[in-house]
Amino acid sequence: MRWTEIGIYTTNEGIDIVTYILYEAGITGVVIEDSKECLSNEEIPEDRAIVKGYLPLDNNYDNKIKDIVVSLNRLGQNNSGDIKLTEISEEDWAESWKKYYKPIKISEKIVIKPTWEEYQPKDKETIIKIDPGMAFGTGIHETTKMCIKALETILEGTIGNVVIDIGCGSGILSIVSAKLGASKVIGIDIDSAAVKVATENVKLNQVAEKVKIIKGNLLKGITEKGDIIVANITSDVISDFIPTVSANLKPDGLLVLSGIIKERSCEIKEVAVRNDLAVMEEYEEGEWVTLICKER
Repeated sequence: MRWTEIGIYTTNEGIDIVTYILYEAGITGVVIEDSKECLSNEEIPEDRAIVKGYLPLDNNYDNKIKDIVVSLNRLGQNNSGDIKLTEISEEDWAESWKKYYKPIKISEKIVIKPTWEEYQPKDKETIIKIDPGMAFGTGIHETTKMCIKALETILEGTIGNVVIDIGCGSGILSIVSAKLGASKVIGIDIDSAAVKVATENVKLNQVAEKVKIIKGNLLKGITEKGDIIVANITSDVISDFIPTVSANLKPDGLLVLSGIIKERSCEIKEVAVRNDLAVMEEYEEGEWVTLICKER
């Protein structure tokens, strides 16, 4: 398969906004290069950065590029330079990605590492091994970190919980849920490539007896009820699916909503309140917000 690497030049302050724009376009695996951490041959001024992501050369490619450009212009993030598009094969990407992807300690308990990196776990650390697919998250993004911390808090000391992971991507949150003690996890993604990658990562982490990855559109056709529903997706999709979530949430169940940029958090809270959800807790990291909600 052929892919395009999209590189967007921005200021250091604009990194979160540009990342959000790529996130809205369905690109959740991004690389950020600045003057201190540049691993390519490009020279980057001290106050600048490049945000890179990958798009498949499919029928939706042109429309996605147009949408990205429109969003950059609308949010004033397209005045610091050009967008650079570079065609790349999946084989080339698979090798080049390795220089960016190192073990990372997400929380006191969770460390995410690529399969090709060695890491000696410290006392009480849980290792999540990931072989990332072309366009899927690595656990580095702020939204994923906050979801993992929320899951740690919710699942600590509990047994028998059912977790539903909406938009599971590479399967990190599904795997983390199983490792933290959930008895059953359903990971759902609309993308066939994500389902394939997540299924492989579930097997890699030896949690296949607890975790089932399926292809689906949000909660459509899902009859299972969850003690926890986690959705690390885009603000627009969250807004659309909140009204339907009660059918799949157990009494006293919790809904973890992430992928929300700070400027839209009030809007999402209003949608939650209109649908009889109370915001119990809120996390912030950078320009991103994660909400933990419960039915009133």
